[in-house]
Parts: sequence; C-alpha cells; structure tokens
Amino acid sequence: MSKTGSKEERDLVKMLWNAGFAAMRAPASGGATKKPLPDVLAGNGKIYLAIEVKSSSKDWIYIDYPKINGLLQFSGTFGADPYIGVKFNYMKWRFVKPEDLKKTKNGNYRVDRDLILDKGLELDEITGKDKQVKFV
Repeated sequence: MSKTGSKEERDLVKMLWNAGFAAMRAPASGGATKKPLPDVLAGNGKIYLAIEVKSSSKDWIYIDYPKINGLLQFSGTFGADPYIGVKFNYMKWRFVKPEDLKKTKNGNYRVDRDLILDKGLELDEITGKDKQVKFV
C-alpha cells in the first residue's frame, strides 16, 4: 500500500482508539496473504468493525470486486460490520456500507463525493455514539 494509504489507516486507527475502540491495522492486508483481510479492524466488546480504507485527491475512487467480496467474507465470519472508510481531500472521514456502493459496468465498484454526501456515515455513527438525521 502507498505511504498515503498507510497514513490514512494510522489516522483512522488513532481516531477509533480515541472513540473507545481497540483498533489495529491488519498487517497482511493489501495482498500479502490470500486470506481476505480488512485494512482496519476495531471493536469495543459490543460493536465490531471491519474497514477497507480508501483515500483520494480526486472526486471518485474505484474499488475492485475482490476487495469488497473479501471484506464481506471476513466480516461475516468474524461478526463485524463491514464498511468502506473514505477520505477525500478537504472532507471528513465518511463510511459507506458495501451495499450502498455504485456498481460499475465491469462488476467493480465506485465511490464518489456525491455518494459520500448522500449515504456516508460519520465516525460517531458507526461507533454507536450518534445517529445522523437526514431530511428528505
């Protein structure tokens, strides 16, 4: 993984610890093993999170199908809630459920700023500290 991706993962782990979760980067994520592993794993004894981390200076990010499939496999076996943690430049962290991702023509996925603003959850929401109210 690139240094930028590693930095974002470390920042997210620190935020999760500050939110009362034990959190760690999965050292074998990113293709070092054939087992499906998330980038970040966190839990507080009540809530367990498996997070695939993505960041970009662009307005969109493409994610390969195997990454999302692996996240879902791991989460199902482990008992964690799966999320894609997205950090676009000049925006706060947002978290998207895999089922909310846009599917591309070739079977992969895309997340963009509009999706994040519409479906993205904040850290306090996925950690159970707050619930966002969206007006329709």
